Amino acid sequence: MNDSSWSVFVVLCVLVSFIVVGLRQKSRESTEYGFGGRYTGRIGGGAAIASNWMSAASLMGLAGLIYLQGYQALAYVIGWTGGYVLLLVLLASQIRRFGKFTAPDFVGERYGSSAARLIAAVISIAISVIYCVAQFKGIGMIFSFMFGIDYTRGVMFGGVAVVSYLVLSGMLGVPRNQQMLYFVISVSFIVPLMWLARKLGYFWLLPQFGYGEAIADLSRQFSIDFTLPFAQGSLFGWCALCFTLMVGTAGLPHVLSRFYTVPNIRDARWSVVWGLFFIALIYWSAPAYAVFGRLLEAQQGHQFSPAAARSMADIIVLKTAVSAGLPGWLVGVLAAGALSAAFFTVAGLLMTGAASISYDIYYSILNPRASESARMQVAKAGTLVLAALVLLLALNPPGLIAEITAVAFALAGNTIFPLFLLGIWWERANREGAIAGMLTGIVCTFAEPLLSGVLPQVGAWFPITSSALCGAPLVICVMIAVSLVTPPPPEEMRRFLEQEVHGHLD
Repeated sequence: MNDSSWSVFVVLCVLVSFIVVGLRQKSRESTEYGFGGRYTGRIGGGAAIASNWMSAASLMGLAGLIYLQGYQALAYVIGWTGGYVLLLVLLASQIRRFGKFTAPDFVGERYGSSAARLIAAVISIAISVIYCVAQFKGIGMIFSFMFGIDYTRGVMFGGVAVVSYLVLSGMLGVPRNQQMLYFVISVSFIVPLMWLARKLGYFWLLPQFGYGEAIADLSRQFSIDFTLPFAQGSLFGWCALCFTLMVGTAGLPHVLSRFYTVPNIRDARWSVVWGLFFIALIYWSAPAYAVFGRLLEAQQGHQFSPAAARSMADIIVLKTAVSAGLPGWLVGVLAAGALSAAFFTVAGLLMTGAASISYDIYYSILNPRASESARMQVAKAGTLVLAALVLLLALNPPGLIAEITAVAFALAGNTIFPLFLLGIWWERANREGAIAGMLTGIVCTFAEPLLSGVLPQVGAWFPITSSALCGAPLVICVMIAVSLVTPPPPEEMRRFLEQEVHGHLD
């Protein structure tokens, strides 16, 4: 076999293994379809959180943006990891105490409103769809790069693989499989990086720390300053993006659902700590790929063109490995790791969206007497419908992988995060405030494309990927103002918050 054949062989083996695992882990229980799954300990829970978090944006999009923007793109690293610190401090323990299965379930119960639950469910579905479009783009680009086909066919083949897994396996996110998945992703991402660093002559045992010398070589030999602050944007843009990704992380429905299954508050906190550690291992590695990619291009005499670079930034990790002459099987391992992350993230998000359809809309609002089998059928149908919608949108993606993902974070940060924050920490928040806040958050998220033609300044204050810096505080103010001029929530809920959510520790 030549190098290209080895790469394709490794990727095909991974795809086949997905189907085999799906057949062995097939589940028909509605309690496992789209919810958190079983608990497997603090470290195991952390690995499950990390694997649930790793996606095409983490393994491909992040390196691509750093390759394009240098320092400016570090807002993604800081925002995404900082969001877990925010989650640990403000929400993790209290979510576990509240004890609801999904984000819309929390909203419906806390605010005592079917309308609020419905709006939250629609928002959760929208977040899943937007997030999935980014992942489908990553899958399509990997298929296109590895198999030598066009992007459209790559997306189609990837979509068929994802849907096949879901139809066969039922619940994707069983934590024990997620622990194994994190191990596969981390090894497939870090081992090729070590090989790459050694081949280029840099410290390879810990390439996450050794690539600093490569940054110095870029500056000294080729006058490329990779660390110049705000060369590709403004201070406001950097802070807005960083803040948006932080609050968006703390508001993502599929991340919040992880805390519903832990047995106590202390384990909820430690699961976040371990998850943050496992995530950091990957995030420390992505900038190294970006730096080595720019260095190899400079050494080979390629002129950096922003337009041309943007078209291939999302696959810079794979192109760097091929350009450096890594063995074909190792390139295949790297591609398989990125494919695994995108593949499982898509499946998990589709099932989160399907859970909102079957549980939060169909069962909780439309048909409370529905049987488990009926709910399961609705969930599976919802999964297929969402997959078809995502596939159509991914055929013409509106931006880079990480940029599309950031829009989902902005929507979560402008809507779900304020609802959880005030719903947990301010007992006076009520249903009218929640509904007004969510509607305001939706407007803030999409203000740039909807209103900037009429009000140009709106685009400056509410950029589509970074709107939560201004949007989230505005939503919180709207929720407080509306709650204060409307009747307070029931006394039973206020007592529950005081006694159960804040009144004891385990």
